[in-house]
Amino acid sequence: MNFSKTLITWYLQNKRDLPWRNTSDAYYIWLSEIMLQQTRVAQGLPYFLAFTKTFPTVFDLANADEEQVLKLWQGLGYYSRARNLHATAKQVAFEENGKFPNHYKALLKLKGIGEYTAAAIASFSYNEAVPVVDGNVYRVLSRYFNIETDIASRKAKKEFTQLATELIDVEQPALFNQAIMEFGALQCVPKSPDCANCPLNNSCLAFGMKKVDQLPVKLKKTTIKNRYLNYLLILDSENKSIANKRTSKGIWQNLYELPLIETTQSENDSVIISKIKDEFPETESITLLDSENRIHKLSHQHLHIRFWKLELNKVFEVGFTYSELMQLPFPIVLHNFLENNAY
Repeated sequence: MNFSKTLITWYLQNKRDLPWRNTSDAYYIWLSEIMLQQTRVAQGLPYFLAFTKTFPTVFDLANADEEQVLKLWQGLGYYSRARNLHATAKQVAFEENGKFPNHYKALLKLKGIGEYTAAAIASFSYNEAVPVVDGNVYRVLSRYFNIETDIASRKAKKEFTQLATELIDVEQPALFNQAIMEFGALQCVPKSPDCANCPLNNSCLAFGMKKVDQLPVKLKKTTIKNRYLNYLLILDSENKSIANKRTSKGIWQNLYELPLIETTQSENDSVIISKIKDEFPETESITLLDSENRIHKLSHQHLHIRFWKLELNKVFEVGFTYSELMQLPFPIVLHNFLENNAY
């Protein structure tokens, strides 16, 4: 069986109609690839449409204020992608005259573009015969060829990229890359794939050896850190609030947040109230808005969040009205809280 031709035939019959597949414009290809990293298509599609409407060219994105970019990205997560996206747009607009380099090695020189994204742009925009290797491709290849290499190991990328290079249809590289990625997304899915109706089942080693649910192998476990965050919605006597911009590196850099009391463990209400009074002695009333912890899960952290409302007998020098606050880029968990707690 010809692996590449079978995949391409399947793809042409089953592919989803997605806007970035109807263009070879490197700007749109790049946007989609950055947005879809660690993000499902269903979640990323509305953001892609919003970005291309607001920033139809790389110059529009480059000239935008970072806060506008972060606000539009709000809810997509992994906000470093948005900051890198903005930096790359500036580099392309102002150093490359708005044109993305037209081959893989030159694309790698752009800030924020790694091997995967460079290969995607080179392949989909310029039809260069370089393989695009993502999680879907790892899964398809590991199952079809019964590869037990730990995909979290250092040698995995080189091994799978080499295999994909040997398999790629050099006459139709973009089509092959789209096909194998889509096959992993729709057919060779992580859990309970429909192997009985798979066009590759006659030659798939994992299927023949009843090992589909054991591949790909991923041994590295992510260490999860628990953090306990008490956010304070503080209102002054004019019903204005305050927010701070996170400038330190780490989660949510350059996004806004409400004043925060963080503890190393879950504390009872009296402990938090005492800390609030120590930090804001002008407080007249303190209300816990939600007695249950909201657990916001990030890739390496679980954030245990509670929200408190404070009323102060003072006027902030710089305070935000509710409408002004809602214009700022917040992490989605804070945005959703504010949206549901208008003041």
